[in-house]
Amino acid sequence: MDFIEVRTAPLAVADEYAALRADNRSDGAGAMFVGSVRDFNAGAGVSGLALEHYPGMTERSLQRIVSDARARWALGRVRLLHRVGPMAVEEDIVFVGVTSPHREAAFAACHYIMDRLKTEAPFWKLESGEAGVGWVAARDSDREALQKWR
Repeated sequence: MDFIEVRTAPLAVADEYAALRADNRSDGAGAMFVGSVRDFNAGAGVSGLALEHYPGMTERSLQRIVSDARARWALGRVRLLHRVGPMAVEEDIVFVGVTSPHREAAFAACHYIMDRLKTEAPFWKLESGEAGVGWVAARDSDREALQKWR
């Protein structure tokens, strides 16, 4: 029911959504989120991004987040894929897909998983662009977004 993967290979969003919905007749709702590398951050142009992670610890963190979402909502399937390594602007970084018998649970769980992932999963971003190369600091807005789930 859950598929969680950290990988270097590009994401094929249509394929991931198809896998989420394949042979799934009991869930009438599906929600997904796709995050991509954008061309700006903090007012400066971005030309690329490299993500690092702590293998093993990252997957356990993602599994815990998905398990906590399951404890809150009636969910069918969850697909969570996150890329690491170098990426160019417009490449997809993360795919979160959730199914449920009802839309509100699917929407809420997808949102919850992303809010938790942004603040708790051990990923580090090294950004390249107009301002040079530097590590991206955690944002207060991400921590504040998590508060609605407490």
